[in-house]
Amino acid sequence: MNAAVFSASALSLPISFSKTRSSKLIRKKGVKGEFRVFAVFGDENVLVEKKSQWGHLFDVEDPRSKAPPYKGKFLDVNQALEVARFDIQYLDWRARQDLLTIMILHDKVVDVLNPLAREYKSIGTVKKELAGLQEELSKAHQQVHISEARVSTALDKLAHMEELVNDRLLPGRVTTELDKPSSSTSVSSLELDREKTNTGAKSLNVSGPVPPYSPHLKNFWYPVAFTADLKHDTMVPIDCFEQPWVIFRGEDGKPGCVRNTCAHRACPLDLGTVNEGRIQCPYHGWEYSTDGECKKMPSTKLLKVKIKSLPCLEQEGMIWIWPGDDPPSSTLPSLQPPSGFVIHAELVMDLPVEHGLLLDNLLDLAHAPFTHTSTFAKGWSVPSLVKFLTPSSGLQGYWDPYPIDMEFKPPCIVLSTIGISKPGKLEGKSAKQCATHLHQLHVCLPSSRNKTRLLYRMSLDFAPILKNLPFMEHLWRHFAEQVLNEDLRLVLGQQERMLNGANIWNLPVAYDKLGVRYRLWRNAVDRGDDKLPFSS
Repeated sequence: MNAAVFSASALSLPISFSKTRSSKLIRKKGVKGEFRVFAVFGDENVLVEKKSQWGHLFDVEDPRSKAPPYKGKFLDVNQALEVARFDIQYLDWRARQDLLTIMILHDKVVDVLNPLAREYKSIGTVKKELAGLQEELSKAHQQVHISEARVSTALDKLAHMEELVNDRLLPGRVTTELDKPSSSTSVSSLELDREKTNTGAKSLNVSGPVPPYSPHLKNFWYPVAFTADLKHDTMVPIDCFEQPWVIFRGEDGKPGCVRNTCAHRACPLDLGTVNEGRIQCPYHGWEYSTDGECKKMPSTKLLKVKIKSLPCLEQEGMIWIWPGDDPPSSTLPSLQPPSGFVIHAELVMDLPVEHGLLLDNLLDLAHAPFTHTSTFAKGWSVPSLVKFLTPSSGLQGYWDPYPIDMEFKPPCIVLSTIGISKPGKLEGKSAKQCATHLHQLHVCLPSSRNKTRLLYRMSLDFAPILKNLPFMEHLWRHFAEQVLNEDLRLVLGQQERMLNGANIWNLPVAYDKLGVRYRLWRNAVDRGDDKLPFSS
């Protein structure tokens, strides 16, 4: 039944597949300027129509009546893709019928072996019936193996054709960011059209030294710390957009954020202490409130002195700041895990990479079976085709075939919900179909052009007892660091080559969709566009 189980798993394919025993996609050579395909559809035997008690699983319409009307014709690229997709749709239906055949034959075996039925049959008759059923089962299992091979072939064929469409067939003028007007008031239609058709290939140029951060990128609320890390008498020093800041609680218990530099002699304030809601410089004891005003100057006359402060709020277990010059937005996005999840770990790490590179990595899951072979993706097979499915205007969606939902939330946040299965297994065709889940929050705060402050929060909708076990926080940190280290060695290599002039987005493909959309959004922000892409 292993092949039958495989066929059952194939039913989860989002694009139905299919086949025709003689389906052929033949590239015609010598046709200038076009990709042509010749389609031939063969006949199939009449399939089993009887439904068992699992009939609801097999109530799928026979797609052969909707075969593309291209028999005997040479096709353009869009028609060829239509044929390939029909091929896959048919294979999905065919696999269901093969599995149904096996299940019905097993039912017949049970009927033959029924003690009541044996009372009216001789042993010879029962043996003959069983031998016939065994032969039919053998043929059905063989058909399942054939369907399995057809699915694999069709997937490879479709992936190859999509690659040709993306990388070779669509006309494209190479346009880099340097060619675009900096004062554009709307998203470049060229960029958006390319993202829709070929994932932005040849339209992104991320190379060379990281330029100074655009002031427009600062006009967002940024999560910078977890509430649990900020006590009434402690402080949290951070760097944000290459400026040093320190966060502490005022007399009213509310958090505040001030420049981490004393106005007197430029001593770092985080080297001092927090007393009665004021941060005290360790050099000469000057004290500042959360709005940056100096309240005490021991041993001298009190002068009117104020250091820069930023708008600072606390919501749902996180501390937020607004580092931009524009008036802050009146609302904060919610980063709470979904209902039913319990937070198990909140970690903060400083990483030696530019935050955009880290976001590129987090928004990409296709690398998992190659990069994370010692951690969460150990034992994962390499799919024939990986896709990120998303609305035409949006920064969220789900991975196929991985059971993972993912969202980029501006300006620097990645949320993901992962369906959990046995180690090395991918359970279900979507996260919602899995029994248990892991929810992750990643915040990539731009500390500087070569450093990122990463805030990571992990939540589970199962095993709440783990939260109360001693040392679990250390275990989660160890695992998170293992996963990050697998990524960091690659991202650091990218960063080195980028700084030397290599374009790290030189040739995007289909599964890079979410990363490309992040880069298009980021480019629009840097230009100061009035309307940002993928905002709905």
